[in-house]
Amino acid sequence: MSRRQGNPARRLAESGSLPFGGSVHTKSRSSPLLSIGLVVVGAILLVVYCYSGSGGRISEREAFSKVEGSGSCTLEVQKAIPILKKAYGDSMLEVLHLGPDTCSVVVKLLKEEKTEAWGVEPYDLDDLDANCKSLVRKGIVRVADIKFPLPYQAKSFSLVIISDALDYLSPRYLNKTLPELARVSSDGVIIFSGYPGQRKAKVAELSKFGRPAKFRSSTWWIRYFLQNRLEENEAAAKKFEQASVKRSYKPACQVFHLKSYH
Repeated sequence: MSRRQGNPARRLAESGSLPFGGSVHTKSRSSPLLSIGLVVVGAILLVVYCYSGSGGRISEREAFSKVEGSGSCTLEVQKAIPILKKAYGDSMLEVLHLGPDTCSVVVKLLKEEKTEAWGVEPYDLDDLDANCKSLVRKGIVRVADIKFPLPYQAKSFSLVIISDALDYLSPRYLNKTLPELARVSSDGVIIFSGYPGQRKAKVAELSKFGRPAKFRSSTWWIRYFLQNRLEENEAAAKKFEQASVKRSYKPACQVFHLKSYH
């Protein structure tokens, strides 16, 4: 609020005779900023109330989605499907996706010609739309803790794609999860991982993986692959890069291509 020279309330406050002198104003001189401030506060409270719903809290999956926004690597997978088709060709016949909001990826993949798709959701499946409910009923999408062996036989899928999930795993569990992905695939594993410093790190405390998200550099990942004898698929990576350049596509996430176990 503005303070004008000669304001009696200010003189009283400065003299120490009125502890909260800055708050004393006549009705006719009340600042319009006060009204604006009240409107802003009210709007914020309304937004919080709408998000919290009747239970007074935001679900973990909702919070993940709201904070992630355009930084979601799961969303990036959907954008990259045409590029992946160019890079992998006939290997895009039977695809397994693992990550939050996997239903959206599976629906997108199923629209591709000659492509079958399945999904593993590491979060609880709540607030499902009609498409996702149908996929769950058919057993195409399921919930599973990716820190443990996947409920599939070896080479069940041609390709496995994982997004927004490995960033929440410690090396201890990465040592178990990545070999599992290589085991259940026949033609490769594709990893979509966040860049260090991305905004979505703010949802770390909401993760169900038991630790904050840790976004690692490409140098860290490459060294990890070498140490754990996970071979990069250089041919697929080169085709992916060429297709990306041709379509002027620049991934918002790091993309790694690994070979399956043979």
